Amino acid sequence: MPANILVVDDTPEILALVETRLRRRGFDVRTAADGDAALEAARARTPDLIVLDIMMPKRSGWEVARALRRDPETKDIKIVVLTAIGQQVNQLTSPIYGADAFLDKPFDFEDLERIIDELLAPPVEAEV
Repeated sequence: MPANILVVDDTPEILALVETRLRRRGFDVRTAADGDAALEAARARTPDLIVLDIMMPKRSGWEVARALRRDPETKDIKIVVLTAIGQQVNQLTSPIYGADAFLDKPFDFEDLERIIDELLAPPVEAEV
């Protein structure tokens, strides 16, 4: 089964580019264009990972991440923040709201794919 990824961004071009690239990699990709739609989609069918923009209408990515982390059904979803708020702000705030990783816009797809692969990799069991 391919990993299920929810891509959330209010910029249609970025949404389409990321969706297309991840589909080509074999992921099952769904999209949402605002924070409310993101929460609805995540609760309707829990994704393995969310690529989440921050500055969006209706509900910010921070609000989405916080709501997901507080819900027992969605608290373990991997979250990659993908935003143009600036690297320093992103680095300081992403962990506070529960993001597992972050990447600043503009971004390289190779970097995004590497982060996704790392977060979706099965945990390595320690040798006994």
